Amino acid sequence: MKRVLSGIQPSGKLHIGNYFGMMKTMIEYMEQSDLYVFIVDLHALTSVHDRNRLRTGTLEAASDFLALGLDPDRCTFWVQSDLPEVCELTWILSTVTPMGLLERCHSYKDKTAKGIAPSHGLFAYPVLMAADILLFQADLVPVGKDQKQHLEVARDIAIKFNNTFGETFVVPEPAIDENTAIIPGIDGQKMSKSYGNTIPIFLDDKSLRKVVMSIKTDSTPVEEPKNPDTCNLYALLKLFMEPHRLAEVRNLYINGGAAYGHLKQELFELIRDYFAPARDRKKELLANPDYLRDILAGGAEKARGKAIVTLDQVRDRVGLKY
Repeated sequence: MKRVLSGIQPSGKLHIGNYFGMMKTMIEYMEQSDLYVFIVDLHALTSVHDRNRLRTGTLEAASDFLALGLDPDRCTFWVQSDLPEVCELTWILSTVTPMGLLERCHSYKDKTAKGIAPSHGLFAYPVLMAADILLFQADLVPVGKDQKQHLEVARDIAIKFNNTFGETFVVPEPAIDENTAIIPGIDGQKMSKSYGNTIPIFLDDKSLRKVVMSIKTDSTPVEEPKNPDTCNLYALLKLFMEPHRLAEVRNLYINGGAAYGHLKQELFELIRDYFAPARDRKKELLANPDYLRDILAGGAEKARGKAIVTLDQVRDRVGLKY
């Protein structure tokens, strides 16, 4: 059985890009793999310097996963910072990671260009991500297209370490769903908390409708033909619509008659109804934070059992055991 691993940052409200880009896939992997899922709070420190926001965000992320269907009895589910082994492995890997490998990563440049303060943590982010993956000997890592380069870095680091010290790490493979690899935000860019263009899942109805109605569209008149494949509203509709209705909407785009306002209202209703059960479940979970902490503590204990084995082997390989 293949080991599958992925994580999510607790740096803001869960949005539909998080869900379709990673969470839905991870929950489905419970049926067919040895699944590892974690909340990457150490990564979040590259952009979140508010203590209360990070603490609250961590419990929110845990409740999000559980409300949407993750079963902690059928996977390993924990918080990144609860495993000190990941920081030790990050340092060891950083000593074999070429500077040029990190300098070529586009994510650092993209994020600083968007106003995120440059820091060593932001620059070295891919090494921490590599440690997360390699510590658990993951075979498969579901990622969006924007994270593919970071996974390639993890593969390069694993190969470099194995060549230097002997076979130690599984070299992970990416799993990219081409249909959901990049979910557009309300402005047409990739949906991201960093860009402030998200559609949060757990908004109240009034706020959710307001966000959906603000999706950027062009000024083509209703009766004129439009290209559905370049429209971010259509890309979002594809995530929720039944195939027969989507075919009808596509025909309206191509032949004229697609009214953006009506389609936005339809999208709002689809999103509201799709996540309604999860919203109710999340309220129940957040009302009992100690229950969430117990689940995460149990998951961390389970995860450490695997992490300690890998790190012990790494320490022996590099000469830290004497």
